[in-house]
Amino acid sequence: MDDDALFDIEIRLLLEAVLQRWQHDFRDYAVASLRRRMRLAMVHFGCTRMAQLQDRVLHEPDVFAQMLPYFTVQVSEMFRDPPYFKALRDEVVPVLRTWPSIKVWVAGCSTGEEAWSMAILLAEEGLLERSILYATDINPAALRSAEAGVYALDRIALFSRNYVAAGGRGSLSDHYTSAYGGAAFARRLKQQMVFADHSLATDSVFSEVHLVSCRNVLIYFNRRLQGRAVGLFRDALVRGGFLGIGSRETLQFTEHAAAFEPVAGEQRIYRRL
Repeated sequence: MDDDALFDIEIRLLLEAVLQRWQHDFRDYAVASLRRRMRLAMVHFGCTRMAQLQDRVLHEPDVFAQMLPYFTVQVSEMFRDPPYFKALRDEVVPVLRTWPSIKVWVAGCSTGEEAWSMAILLAEEGLLERSILYATDINPAALRSAEAGVYALDRIALFSRNYVAAGGRGSLSDHYTSAYGGAAFARRLKQQMVFADHSLATDSVFSEVHLVSCRNVLIYFNRRLQGRAVGLFRDALVRGGFLGIGSRETLQFTEHAAAFEPVAGEQRIYRRL
């Protein structure tokens, strides 16, 4: 048995231990991605063997909390993939207008950039006041950052370019003030936002929603967990509700693909049949 095969066994043992100790289930995350990130974690924590890392994760709560970014990928930006948000404005918003109230679920929200982007889009379309936006993730530290809604000023130029390309109706600066050494997004947006812990691996549907946006999350799951997540989205969506996924993701290989039809196929936006 080669070193990679042994390392994969050690990863599976670690994931089983994490489930038993901390009730977080990462067993169906993609192995190739986990392999790379576990090696980085070993370097970070000064461990030469996976057994050492497992011992620390099991016995030191602070280490487990610090490990969460290695189990999950916390990479995001505001209005990431601008054509996706432009398609939401053009194809989805006109239908959202027909509902008296709107619920939106941003699943796997990480540090919140996409959730705040969605709130800005809804505000500019005159829909935010009758909307509730749920932003969920499994990482408590990421959720705290998301709820704070404060981002480094050196990231704002990129966010602003994305905003314009996504069809923004004004200036991104209309929605934030410079504070705390960064850009703090407006509290009027936050009034309609709910930040909560939710795992696509173990938790169930918590509300009926009209739009689910879960992008660049499914690529880190294996086929079984992808199917579970898409099943949750199907069950959460009202009839005729919308699902948006990442540009490198697909519904094609899940058992729930027949429940959806493409609305903006190139941008990976679908409608529940």
